[in-house]
Amino acid sequence: MRIDLDIGQPTWDLALMAKPAALQQDWSYGEAVKSLGGRVIRAGLVEDGTLIGLAQFTVRRMGGLVNMALCTRGPVWLEDVGPATKVRAFKALKSGTGLSWPRNTLFSLDETDPQAGRSLSRVMTGYSTVMLDLAQPLDSLRAGLESKWRNNLTAAEKAGLSATVNGTKLAQYRWLLTTEEGQRETRGYKSTPAALVPEFVAAKGDRDALLVLRLDEGKQKRAAMLFVLHGAAATYQMGWLDHAHAPRGAHNLLLWTAIENLRARGVRQLDLGGVNTTSGAGIARFKIGTGGAVVTLAGTYL
Repeated sequence: MRIDLDIGQPTWDLALMAKPAALQQDWSYGEAVKSLGGRVIRAGLVEDGTLIGLAQFTVRRMGGLVNMALCTRGPVWLEDVGPATKVRAFKALKSGTGLSWPRNTLFSLDETDPQAGRSLSRVMTGYSTVMLDLAQPLDSLRAGLESKWRNNLTAAEKAGLSATVNGTKLAQYRWLLTTEEGQRETRGYKSTPAALVPEFVAAKGDRDALLVLRLDEGKQKRAAMLFVLHGAAATYQMGWLDHAHAPRGAHNLLLWTAIENLRARGVRQLDLGGVNTTSGAGIARFKIGTGGAVVTLAGTYL
């Protein structure tokens, strides 16, 4: 097993156009992290001359002493690899990232089987997310909606509501980033920094890597959603709803419009983000109501 630390962006991006992967493993995500002051290491896994995997790490110095590298939702396996190959890969990555001692190398695996990290020690349980397969025909996706979810969507459509594609210049969607930061402060939840979104778009060099949808009544904004596109996948990043005035089915209509739009752009996998049935039961029900698969990841391993 050989570690390639000189892998370039064209090779990385081309691989992830063929293999849907998590946002945290996208090259431009790493560039966005670096633009906000973070450190990133990228590694290709090469076996018998074939690139079989990619691993992007974010690096922090803990306590001013220990270098900690975290591979979030990775490695991305580009080939069908068995358990023995994964063991070799983890070993190679632990020793081959070039980090000086003392160091810890962690993997928050994008896999559901806890045995995927069998050669490692699990230090944290995984979280659950909802994944929607956009490779399905649109009719199948609609049929897969939970009945109440579909009824709310139909009500919004019959009411004549429509979603507007918001502009993707920063000045055109900055209001949503500001709103999101305010929501986080008020509700006390943590998520990817809103400031990372424009840096991600800048790194892509393509404003089509962003999809912002808005539902208005007259001149009043009532609801919005923001998605980022990366390779063959997309990730729901943030949303907002005017709870006092938004019409029935506003978010259902926005998400369904996003599904139509993303499919048309060639996206094959939509990650709707984490679900917490305890503190965020309503949001969890909304995401699960799309008919997506609830995926519980194996955890973080050292």
